[in-house]
Amino acid sequence: MNSEERVELAPLPKNAKILAISAVVVAAVGFALVTLGGLGDNLIFYWTPTEMKTAGEKAYGATIRLGGQVVEGSIDKDPAGTRLSFDVTDGTTNYSVDAEGMPPAMFREKIGVVVEGTLLRSNRFSANRLMVKHDNEYRAPGDEQEDTKTLMKTTKELQIP
Repeated sequence: MNSEERVELAPLPKNAKILAISAVVVAAVGFALVTLGGLGDNLIFYWTPTEMKTAGEKAYGATIRLGGQVVEGSIDKDPAGTRLSFDVTDGTTNYSVDAEGMPPAMFREKIGVVVEGTLLRSNRFSANRLMVKHDNEYRAPGDEQEDTKTLMKTTKELQIP
């Protein structure tokens, strides 16, 4: 094939450009409907107790993740251990929380928590999920004042198989 030869393509139908633009518009509208259509029902707000109080009517019935700290002396567990009541605070506002299910092993007073659920008209928060906020730093059991070098010395006499 020399540089002078040209390959001719079949002519496009006269309405091909309109058809292509129409297909792109239909696809974009369909994508928008799928992504935005159910978005309002699936939103989960993350609020502190003060932000939830400020939200007023918007807070009732919405799915909310409420973040704060467990108030000291507020934990009340049922004998079976499957229902739990406690207060959450951000230092300014408190909300009483009723949670179902077993709490995480690290759950205790003064620990940061995030509870997911709904604010009821009684101003109690009904939680169906309870998460404990903690750092990822491992601390060896026992004396918390020991440093890493001291802990490493205790492994010197261990035999490696």
